[in-house]
Amino acid sequence: MPVLKGEMPMLYTAEEVFDYVEQEDVKFIRLAFCDIYGKQKNISIMPEELKRAFSDGISFDASAVRGFGSEVKSDLLLFPIPSTFNVLPWRPARGKVVRMFCEIRRPDGTAFEKDSRLILKNAVKAAAEKGFSVYFGSEFEFYLFKTDENGNSTKIPFDNAGYMDVAPDDKGENIRREICLNLYDMGIRPESSHHEEGPGQNEIDFRYSDAVTAADNAMNFITTVKAAAMNNGLFADFSPKPLKNESGNGMHINISVKSGDGEDPTEFFMAGIMNRVREITAFLNPSEDSYRRLGEKKAPKYVTWSHENRSQLVRIPAAKGEYKRIELRSPDPTANPYVAFALLIYAGLEGIEKKLAVPEAVNLNLFKAEKSVTDKLEALPKSLEEAKTIAKNSEFVKKYLPANIL
Repeated sequence: MPVLKGEMPMLYTAEEVFDYVEQEDVKFIRLAFCDIYGKQKNISIMPEELKRAFSDGISFDASAVRGFGSEVKSDLLLFPIPSTFNVLPWRPARGKVVRMFCEIRRPDGTAFEKDSRLILKNAVKAAAEKGFSVYFGSEFEFYLFKTDENGNSTKIPFDNAGYMDVAPDDKGENIRREICLNLYDMGIRPESSHHEEGPGQNEIDFRYSDAVTAADNAMNFITTVKAAAMNNGLFADFSPKPLKNESGNGMHINISVKSGDGEDPTEFFMAGIMNRVREITAFLNPSEDSYRRLGEKKAPKYVTWSHENRSQLVRIPAAKGEYKRIELRSPDPTANPYVAFALLIYAGLEGIEKKLAVPEAVNLNLFKAEKSVTDKLEALPKSLEEAKTIAKNSEFVKKYLPANIL
């Protein structure tokens, strides 16, 4: 199966983690995981507990994690994944802090079905069994706001620059530089960064990688940005619509799919996503604010596609060879990337299996199109409640997500 030249994360073994912790003055080890809503959680342990973490796991109270369960049989265990090891570069050089993502298991050793990283791994496995590899690259948008005397966020943008402006109008330049260097130190490869359209709004894009690494990188990215903002006396806001009359924050997802037999399954894969996108929108846009973003300022409203057209749900960028991809423009940063990527893989695989045809391209600016045109188009859900209702009634979603997540 072809290998793309994407990110090359630092892959550690357990023994290498032990050696690093012992030799490099590591004082705290963060064991991280993601709840089903996409919020990163962690517990810190001392180096003396690392061996036990690998062999027996570190327990935590699942009933205190939103969506993980009740007080009955609430103990779960975290088992660190050594290949995800990285140093947090914004923490002190003396007494280093490191972090690993974890598998979540029950006390009897069985996998915890609400572990969203596991849900994505299962989707990747399903794709591999059918002879396909799927790669993801995310484009994250976020606002930088000033803070008050207590360090709490205001809604005052850090600057009033516009799209791709430069310093001194763009005051976020040095912070983006700090973020990108921190990411690089963590083995994560940002591809580009720039000021976005909104005042104080920024964008950083990732080089594509395998699905699980891409989701891990998304979680690492958000914490890295928030840490850099706080260190500069600012607040990083990833919510879909921080300012009413300005551009919302998207998490555009670039997807490449490769087949072991050399055939190009991209169009079938895209057709599968478009066929199921309304059913999975609740997981791509899981907040009330998500639906205030959709339909304006380059955020899509209709289930359409076109080449190089930023008013569409799916855009085919002008790229060739290994860079050929589809760009899904509806998701936003409140999505759980593990669940989002998993559902997109399953939808795309269905499109390949059924050889679904993509609808005719809509080569129009849908933000300016006549109502007589848009009335004929299938629309994305208009509210979170509508999106949840569609997901709840979806046999596709029920097939791939555990019932107790729904």
